[in-house]
Amino acid sequence: MRILKNSKLLFIVLALILVLSACSSSNNSSSNSNTNSGDENASSGEGEKVTIVYARGKDATGATDAMIEEFEKQNPNIDVEFREMPTDTGAQHDAYVTMLNAESSEIDVFDIDVIWPAEFAQAGYVLPLDRFIQKDSINMDDYNQGPVSAATFNGKQWAMPKFIDAGMLFYRTDLVSEAPKTWDDLMTQASELKGQDGTKFGYLMQAKQYEGLVTNAVEFVASYGGAFIDENGEVVINSPEAIKGLSKLVEIANSDFVPGNINTFTEVESHTAFIEGQSPFIRNWPYQYALANDEEQSKIVGNVEVAPLPEGDAGSAAALGGWMSAINNFSEHPQEAWELLKFMTSEEGQKIDAIVGSHAPTLPALFDDQEIIDANPFFGEEGFQTALEAAVSRPVAPNYPEISEIIQIHVSKAIAGEETPEEAAAAMEKEMNEKLEK
Repeated sequence: MRILKNSKLLFIVLALILVLSACSSSNNSSSNSNTNSGDENASSGEGEKVTIVYARGKDATGATDAMIEEFEKQNPNIDVEFREMPTDTGAQHDAYVTMLNAESSEIDVFDIDVIWPAEFAQAGYVLPLDRFIQKDSINMDDYNQGPVSAATFNGKQWAMPKFIDAGMLFYRTDLVSEAPKTWDDLMTQASELKGQDGTKFGYLMQAKQYEGLVTNAVEFVASYGGAFIDENGEVVINSPEAIKGLSKLVEIANSDFVPGNINTFTEVESHTAFIEGQSPFIRNWPYQYALANDEEQSKIVGNVEVAPLPEGDAGSAAALGGWMSAINNFSEHPQEAWELLKFMTSEEGQKIDAIVGSHAPTLPALFDDQEIIDANPFFGEEGFQTALEAAVSRPVAPNYPEISEIIQIHVSKAIAGEETPEEAAAAMEKEMNEKLEK
């Protein structure tokens, strides 16, 4: 009888041990799949097939499909599902914010505009990449430093540069013998050439109160050694250098060689006037080159070259544009997500994107690749590459849209004569410091 009781007691003890062991195993499993940790252990076991989702705006070039196909070929245990997001950048931004605010893990890797990293990092939407970068010995010095700095916030790297855009000076070779070196040179040539061979203006830019005005302002301010917000997150717009840059922008925007309604010009109005032969010079993005040589639209085919924007006291500066790739902080497969991101932003991935998608690489070494140059002769031009090297990021701030609005309002007021450049700088300093999230 005593033996029977002891057996029953032993059975109960063993049963309790098994239950506790199962609970412990379950808790450990839950811990390992913590999507916020970004732990490599959250990735699949060897041989297990994993599907990750990559999101970006519409890609009509086929480059995305080509990159995914090659990646899957090299990584047979990872399937990539491509999710197309809205074409409009604002709508795309809002869709991501809605999704990530809910801590959704439905996407793993996604492309972000160069002005979003700080905002998304502050909100906890994206995974810091530093340990991945260090583990795989990736040298960030190999990349164009403009986009690298744009993706750096609070001392961490939050995205990898995918392709680059930058403001550039395009000019008519049938009218201009040599690109202007400085802003004062530009003003001289623009005044002299206005009215020649049917031109109406001497220079075209984007001066409407919108994001394009911010990029123009960044270029003027940086070319004179100033900035809106420095690398430490401090507001520095109210400096002699920045004010000198703002003053030059206002002087040109109010000159008689730009359209009288320049404060209504976006990229569309300015590029249309340029390809119709109305100006010898234009400040615009790289797409302008192809558009100017489109025989169906342009009257100046074969007569366009590119150069860096003119220099101020501190040299030439080009506002940074382009896109980066980041990892969703709530991804259930951060290691596989990193493998895709690493491939797309590597030399191999960017080469596919450059050849198939005509996107300018963020790795300067790729501009020596003959296959890329053959596919995009424009990339081989010294003026194009030099302009990219002058790229500077717009103010890095977690609440960038508010900072951008402050810049738009006060630069517009300065152009309209409602504020002096000094008053605009002081107002921007005050309002940015009030809005800037520390």
